[in-house]
Amino acid sequence: MADIDVAAQAQEHGLDHSILEHDATARWLGLTVEHLAPGEATIAMMLRPEMLNGFSMAHGGMVFAFADTAFALACNPSAASLSDMELITVASGADISFISSALPGETLRAVAGHRASAGRSGVYDVEVTASSPDGSSRVIAEFRGRSRAVPNPAFRSRS
Repeated sequence: MADIDVAAQAQEHGLDHSILEHDATARWLGLTVEHLAPGEATIAMMLRPEMLNGFSMAHGGMVFAFADTAFALACNPSAASLSDMELITVASGADISFISSALPGETLRAVAGHRASAGRSGVYDVEVTASSPDGSSRVIAEFRGRSRAVPNPAFRSRS
């Protein structure tokens, strides 16, 4: 199990995101945050044996969780604390298309980007690629997330 401090490693690279502080799934995945900007996120992780299915390839649930984490980072602004965020953005739905299989030892990379929004709803696309130790890379999945801004139950009103 990787179980790294994702929030701390993101801060070390000048990338701060409060939702990473309590994200046990991101820690277990062992992901690395490579880029954060409004409406954008890029993350990476090494595919480990406990992430494989019975066919010795990436379990689809692992790929989905990985893409979903990039989606969450892209659609929520950085904040000093979750309690400072009046609204949070959550998934209202998501679809994934698996294009190719990822294999043990490959590095997965998810690049998420905002596509459209209206009112409190948004659409984000995430491309997931796998890189082999020889440096070759291929698309393994396309993820489309639909977001909805909702009141943050942890928000502490300033009034």
